Amino acid sequence: MSLLATQDLTVRFGGHVAVNAVTCAFEAGTLTAIVGPNGAGKTTYFNLISGQLKASAGQVMLDGHDLSRLSPSKRTRAGLGRAFQLTNLFPRLTVLENIRLAVQATRPGRHRHGLNLWSIWSDHRELTARADEILVAVALGEKENELVANLPHGDQRKLEVALLMALEPRVFMFDEPTAGMNAVEAPVILNLIRKLKEDRTKTILLVEHKMDVVRELADRIIVLHNGALVADGEPADVIASPIVQEAYLGISPRDGTAQDGSAPSSGLAPRAARSEAP
Repeated sequence: MSLLATQDLTVRFGGHVAVNAVTCAFEAGTLTAIVGPNGAGKTTYFNLISGQLKASAGQVMLDGHDLSRLSPSKRTRAGLGRAFQLTNLFPRLTVLENIRLAVQATRPGRHRHGLNLWSIWSDHRELTARADEILVAVALGEKENELVANLPHGDQRKLEVALLMALEPRVFMFDEPTAGMNAVEAPVILNLIRKLKEDRTKTILLVEHKMDVVRELADRIIVLHNGALVADGEPADVIASPIVQEAYLGISPRDGTAQDGSAPSSGLAPRAARSEAP
């Protein structure tokens, strides 16, 4: 049985179908890259899986259990972990406090009621030790006492991945995790994803425009176009398929030229610059 699956997952905004009956299953121990032109429905598909958007039709299944009617927070507790394109942090708290709250949320019993004068010191120490361990992994250990609001964008993105790690999900969902990062910052996140891949009990979904990253990390690629699933398979096969060449690159399979008459580019890149659907 697949760890995560969507069945005929669909969302409509008025007369526009942003995600159109997408049926797909994701196995534990695999990293699937989700690619397609800007506006193809990739982030919308993520939002449907994680519950930020309510589906017009279809189901989201985790380990055989239907999550379709659950709120985003309940889906998170069930094992879905989502990192966003935009940071979603507590800016007035320190880096350490952000991570410690996330670690605390995974602990049963008194941990969930907060750290206070009646907390047992060993509990506090355990939470802090785990938070420190995660911050070292994302190269933020030296900034644990800084306010999140004062962090540069790249460090905020690293902290967001750290929060996701702290929640210990069964499914990791990364939506362009290196967006806005420079050449020094991005490798830290990519190395973390490589490390997560080593845990064969986890499933990783990755929306990414950088095809060199996709080629290296992905075990499988699925392609969305106009909200529909148009290709699914091993990276080399999917990238070479005529439908992807035409839908993603704008290359005519008949003559090997782009639809505007120019020669095809050397790597996959989005054809349009319009925004993703909500």
